[in-house]
Amino acid sequence: MESQSPNPQTLPETPPNNNPISRSSVNIVQRVTRNLGFHSKWAELNGAMGDLGTYIPIVLALTLAEDLNLGTTLIFTGIYNVVTGVLYGVPMPVQPMKSIAAVAISDSSGFNIPEIMAAGICTGAILLVLGVTGLMQMVYKFIPLSVVRGIQLSQGLSFAMSAVKYIRKVQDFSKSKSMGNRQWLGLDGMVLAIVCAGFITFINGSGQERNQSEEAIVDEERNIRRKRMRIIMATIPSAFIIFLLGVVLAFIRRPKVVNDIKFGPSEMEIVKITGHSWKEGFIKGTIPQLPLSVLNSVIAVCKLSSDLFPGREFSATSVSVTVGLMNLVGCWFGAMPCCHGAGGLAGQYKFGGRSGGCVALLGAAKMMLGLVLGTSLVTILHQFPVGILGVLLLFAGIELAMTCRDMNSKQESFVMLICTAVSLVGSSAALGFVCGMLVHLLLKLRTLCMP
Repeated sequence: MESQSPNPQTLPETPPNNNPISRSSVNIVQRVTRNLGFHSKWAELNGAMGDLGTYIPIVLALTLAEDLNLGTTLIFTGIYNVVTGVLYGVPMPVQPMKSIAAVAISDSSGFNIPEIMAAGICTGAILLVLGVTGLMQMVYKFIPLSVVRGIQLSQGLSFAMSAVKYIRKVQDFSKSKSMGNRQWLGLDGMVLAIVCAGFITFINGSGQERNQSEEAIVDEERNIRRKRMRIIMATIPSAFIIFLLGVVLAFIRRPKVVNDIKFGPSEMEIVKITGHSWKEGFIKGTIPQLPLSVLNSVIAVCKLSSDLFPGREFSATSVSVTVGLMNLVGCWFGAMPCCHGAGGLAGQYKFGGRSGGCVALLGAAKMMLGLVLGTSLVTILHQFPVGILGVLLLFAGIELAMTCRDMNSKQESFVMLICTAVSLVGSSAALGFVCGMLVHLLLKLRTLCMP
């Protein structure tokens, strides 16, 4: 019998890496890679445009009306986009705080940059505390949804009314007043604004997803063509196209604006906030913004993310903390107060955004513009057609106001409309919030007292 050959020598096994620091570094790199990975390059690029319909008009309006440092805002919001994309791995939007912006646009004489930043810092600090202490769910239960919807409706209508004024009247943003009726024709005429509004309406419709069941197929080829056309239209970033049109018209209206462009980043300065600014910012900005941020920027975003991305649920604590930190850092340097938003998340998802790479790409573009052009963008924006700005602002206001459509009962609608009426007539969302809370409590008390 042949003797069996000895077993071949086996290579020594590589010992497992027990270094916790090394394992942690590998896990972080893998998570970042996974969160920023593109599911589809073109779809993610289109998805990055999905939130510009809200971001562009508000930031432009504040830049023209309040002299907001656009370069600094672009840099900081770009950083926010990249960080949130890395952390969450979904197209988490970074939007201007709408209530604070609405107050600033409608009351530019008494609510300026120091008040805006004070409102953002106060809102961010409260959200950070609510997140760290775990009180966010308790706050959500305390504030009735009907009151929040009333504030949203009033602020959305305030946006829309300001937008119509921009379209119909010639604006002097430096003095915050209307000069006279806008001409029908011209590079900033009413015809141009109407065409732009019609284009956005045709492309985006009412902004709702079409989830209706398909009818019986009679002509299969015809139905396929219709489906393809709907898909093509859904990927057209109409607001971004309108914005680019406005930029082109700005250069046509004043070609010498090219000579005013200076390359380089904006000069960042710490905003000086006086005691009066803290008071005005908290009363006029923080109080109406806080319930919107709690529900729209935290609770609604967490709920929507779990619906759109099953298995990737985010806690209200983490989202609240990120919103708080964004404003506690950027607002001191003059960056627009920002938050997340369910509307922006839905818009980016609709246009194709599925990963954090979507918003990271948008953030990189913002940072590049802020670092390369800086404050020179303001010279271009001074020539930006205000009528187009009004159109974009109009759709942003409608989007905000349409959140109230889930008020189904008469009692909820009653509280909402009381809050809206007081906020609009009294020009104070804080007063509307207080009145809405009182009416809600009185109705609850009446229900308890009824036999």
